[in-house]
Amino acid sequence: MATMNSKGKYVLVRTYSAGVFTGNLKSRKGKEVELTNARRLWYWSGAASLSQLAEEGTSDPLNCKFPVEVKEVVLTEAIEIITMSKKAEKSIKGVPVWAK
Repeated sequence: MATMNSKGKYVLVRTYSAGVFTGNLKSRKGKEVELTNARRLWYWSGAASLSQLAEEGTSDPLNCKFPVEVKEVVLTEAIEIITMSKKAEKSIKGVPVWAK
């Protein structure tokens, strides 16, 4: 679970209706979370849950759909924040950009 000591760390955020994002935690105020260098995890494969994804990353990066990274995003309905392991961060950042 992310705490105020997680500021700057790479985190996974599940929101109420916008989906799942990863990025560096810039700030958190109640349910509002601001991330930098953020990616939306539109579809993932190779992990059974977000918890496993945050700890181990994906074992199937070519079947994940993670769009381009954005410089900054504000998420207004965060319901879960998990600090990611270095292994998972490397895995997520290694997934090719999914685009149409």
